[in-house]
Amino acid sequence: MKISRTSIADVLVIEPRVYSDDRGWFMESFNDERFRTELTSLGLSCPGTFVQDNHSSSKKGVLRGLHFQMAPHAQGKLVRVVKGAAFDVAVDIRKDSPTYKKWVAVELSSDNKKMLWIPKGFAHGFLALEEGTEFLYKTTDYYDPSSEQSIRWDDQAFAIDWPVDNDLIVSLKDSNAPTFSEIEGGLK
Repeated sequence: MKISRTSIADVLVIEPRVYSDDRGWFMESFNDERFRTELTSLGLSCPGTFVQDNHSSSKKGVLRGLHFQMAPHAQGKLVRVVKGAAFDVAVDIRKDSPTYKKWVAVELSSDNKKMLWIPKGFAHGFLALEEGTEFLYKTTDYYDPSSEQSIRWDDQAFAIDWPVDNDLIVSLKDSNAPTFSEIEGGLK
């Protein structure tokens, strides 16, 4: 596995080693010991145990986010695309961070097999770039409806450069999410 830092040092791109031959390919999609060893070697703290896996399928143009959970149920997420492609975004909402309110985006696809590690304290969203995009994520805490929060995907506080076209599909819940300025005071 190859791990690279993004422009936000705590958010990491993970590229598994893929073994291909005339039969197809094989990869180890996750190895807890290697993951923790790599984080430690980068001077980053290791998350708790991954406790929940989620799997979604989205039509091309579906935009999901920006989502996060508040403490005590904040979640770290290890995300990847197993079919199709997505423009994946992490926004730093940790008030004491030097990259507070900055965002990073990575294209994840079934072709490039990249994963993104997003620690606690980040809002997360993605745009499906292909029809039938399937997105998997491991989380370090269980889904807790009372801790769930959203921020509008197009909030100018972040000015995310989404590869937007006119055919976006956004849920009513995400369309009506508050702006960052409306929730910023409640962040810890």
